[in-house]
Amino acid sequence: MGCLPHRAGTRLVTKALSPASAPIGEERGTMVSGYSVTARGLEEGGAMSEAVADIAAWVPPSWDAVVRQHSARVYRLAYRLSGNRQDAEDLTQETFVRVFRSLANYQPGTFEGWLHRITTNLFLDLVRRRQRIRFDALPEDTERMPGSAPSPEQVYADAYLDPQIQAALDALPPDFRVAVVLCDIEGLTYEEIAATLGIKLGTVRSRIHRGRVQLRDALAHLAPNQARDTA
Repeated sequence: MGCLPHRAGTRLVTKALSPASAPIGEERGTMVSGYSVTARGLEEGGAMSEAVADIAAWVPPSWDAVVRQHSARVYRLAYRLSGNRQDAEDLTQETFVRVFRSLANYQPGTFEGWLHRITTNLFLDLVRRRQRIRFDALPEDTERMPGSAPSPEQVYADAYLDPQIQAALDALPPDFRVAVVLCDIEGLTYEEIAATLGIKLGTVRSRIHRGRVQLRDALAHLAPNQARDTA
């Protein structure tokens, strides 16, 4: 994959975004104060006029603050979707490039949903580009022969991922994979996924159902006793 834009000669996303520094078990981060202004005002019983005033006074957070708070979450999503460290790092970097370009124009709302949408759309764009390209080179696996010492990606996968589950996810069609990851790993509701991907709720349900069926089939060998019990 080609290099993505740099600023001032350095990568926008630094080594801190390596797999070892982004544990999958980390709890969902709380949203930065001000991102969900309207909901906060209404939940606290404030009048609508107060919520509108909050929005008018809202000041976008700094780009550095956004990266610090959300980089680990974006990386984890990118890794789940792409299945490898290099693509995850590139997707994470490009996501924050997009955020940097658009942050000044961002309107208060669900900030995490905005990041989910950018990351998933970039992943789907990547898949579409690769589907249009045919290489006569060696398979990708030959370029990633493991060394004697485990790579950071291997350490991360061993600690937090079942390799067979990740392989089964990687085998899903991209649209199914995105829906399953957003629902079953990121914890989004069907409605949130529909809004993130810009598709109908019925399409979300269908993709999740079909993706789960394919995952169960791919992982059936991990639960042979269950298969015999249901026979």
